[in-house]
Amino acid sequence: MAIARSLHTHPVSRPDRRAARHLLALPAALLFGMVMLAAAYIAYVLWPRWPAPPIAADAPSIPVIVADVSFNVPPAAIRQRVQRRPGTHERLDLAFLWPSLRPPDPAARLAPAVSARAVDRVFVSIIASDSALAPADRVRTIYPRYLDTRISAGPGGLAVRPFRDGTPYQGEELIYDSGSADGFVTRCTGDGPGPTLGICLYDARIGAADITIRFPRIWLEDWRAVANGLDQLIKSLRAGAH
Repeated sequence: MAIARSLHTHPVSRPDRRAARHLLALPAALLFGMVMLAAAYIAYVLWPRWPAPPIAADAPSIPVIVADVSFNVPPAAIRQRVQRRPGTHERLDLAFLWPSLRPPDPAARLAPAVSARAVDRVFVSIIASDSALAPADRVRTIYPRYLDTRISAGPGGLAVRPFRDGTPYQGEELIYDSGSADGFVTRCTGDGPGPTLGICLYDARIGAADITIRFPRIWLEDWRAVANGLDQLIKSLRAGAH
């Protein structure tokens, strides 16, 4: 009774009620602020970002990354305009003049070659290896399963061995330096009817990046110069890269 009487005798004043409301409002305000900050952070992370515009073709070399491997590439050599920007790429498609190894003139159009000997450029693709066998391992362990037993002499002492019909490499030939266990190796098609050129693929790997270079088969008449030029080209793509 005494407690009840005291409550009725001493009612809570208005200032006390306002203070109580302020004390309750403070945690609510803090909670609301935290929710807003979290929402702002999520919006920042998920908000779509437009890629930087492509760099001009005549700009200096730019740093690019494919499969965590750094390259230094002149923009004029990049064939796809959307790839002409620094940063990380899933793949790169390049072209270089031969034998100078300079990028093509951005203002010049690729004219049809009047003959195989008139082709003046090589084409390069750089992609992630995706755990595929390295080129040297393919030569040792995969290609022998599909190769024919016939071996003929090629230009400059190279050996030419065709792949069997009905295999994944039907219509192609493995052409290699038989005088060296780790020498020059390329996979080529033969010349087709009319102006159709036989094309060779030269493969290399740097880290987790696979590099494939395409060039006309007729260039193998001076294959040592080709091998040296391709090696220089790959080194130039890594020059200055970190």
